[in-house]
Amino acid sequence: MAAPALARTWFRSGVVGVLLASAACTSAPETPDDPSSPSPTLGPPTTTTSASPVPGKVTSALVRAPEGGSLLVRGRYPRVASRCVRYEQQRLAARYPGALSVKRADDGTLALTVTLPFEDYLKGIAEVPPSWPRSALEAQAVAARSYALATTGWDGEQGETLKTPICATTSCQVYRGIPVPFEPDVRRWYAAVRRTTGEVLLHDGRPADTVYFSTSNGQTYGNEEVFGSAPLPYLRPVVERDDGASPVSRWRVRLPFADLTTFLHEAGEWPRGRRAISGVGLDGSTVRVEGDGTSRSMDLSTFRDAVNVWAPCLRPSRYPPSPLPVTLPSRWMTLTSGGDAAAAVGRGWGHGAGMVQWGAYGKARRGLSASDILAYYYGGLRPETYPEPGLIHVQVASGITVIRIAPSGPGATLDGETLGSERISIAGGDELTVTTRP
Repeated sequence: MAAPALARTWFRSGVVGVLLASAACTSAPETPDDPSSPSPTLGPPTTTTSASPVPGKVTSALVRAPEGGSLLVRGRYPRVASRCVRYEQQRLAARYPGALSVKRADDGTLALTVTLPFEDYLKGIAEVPPSWPRSALEAQAVAARSYALATTGWDGEQGETLKTPICATTSCQVYRGIPVPFEPDVRRWYAAVRRTTGEVLLHDGRPADTVYFSTSNGQTYGNEEVFGSAPLPYLRPVVERDDGASPVSRWRVRLPFADLTTFLHEAGEWPRGRRAISGVGLDGSTVRVEGDGTSRSMDLSTFRDAVNVWAPCLRPSRYPPSPLPVTLPSRWMTLTSGGDAAAAVGRGWGHGAGMVQWGAYGKARRGLSASDILAYYYGGLRPETYPEPGLIHVQVASGITVIRIAPSGPGATLDGETLGSERISIAGGDELTVTTRP
């Protein structure tokens, strides 16, 4: 639910912390290889075209992994024009256990949903590095399990299917499936999930909404301050002194006025022409920008979005500065002017409510158990046994034009028909086209 912890490639944005509108950074990319294009070394394909039997209905295909196996899924998104200097065409590369449902949307693109055992879903959560201390991983596993059950409204009996789907992004919590390529360290995370099987934080007999985020500014905030929802007794502010190891615990970014002028131009927040920015300031949550007799005021969130989108797009060698995940990671910052540049000085990353992931790391290093870590952040709640669903539906991708599926071995099925060693290509458009080949 939150901006997860940072280490190596573990950089992700928070739900209400950093919102990256990558679509605003758009240039003509090179045409990628078409995953559905036949290879000259392969046998002849078998193609079926699935047309909707009722106008307006979505067509679909269902691919099940072989027993104990998985599906390697590679997908291509529509080509878009981009002005970004180093624009890379977005692609999907993931491995999933369970069953993959592919549905054609009204615009002809493909939406992918994976149905898999609930504990396998938790093993695919990618929120913290698996190298972290054992009790930090266990705390994260319990928080992820509780969050999934709370946000989907689970109230079933042990082993029933959870009917409400959950998304796979930071709008929910990050699910990536089995790492591609496989990372041996992930087995430490798998072990943490197994050790906490069935353990959930409960409030009034129901799973608690255990939101979490990466790094604080020295404290957490009540859920009503962050999300505008009714106050929850287990999401009260606490002091945070254990997240200092985070790369974004304290950060400083220099923004030359020439760069800032360009970024705000592109975002439509500064007039075009020769007016150069010469000063900026922050008063509460309002940023004031001045230059050449012109001034503009905007919300801090608007200012941060403009910089976070356009800085890496137009100046990728400079932004975001290492080791930051984005140029301006949080709203907990000051903004001043000096010479020919603005200086942003801040702390933390994420929305600010619930467990601090880097704080959990620090507490684990100090010897706290997973139960003690969770109790500190969630108003004294400690893990309890609670019924788990057997299966969960995870919405893993949408807006894809074509996918290629490689089962891990024989025994996969396509719409109920058993396959041998065939691979499957599925393309959208006016109608769903399914092709199998050896």
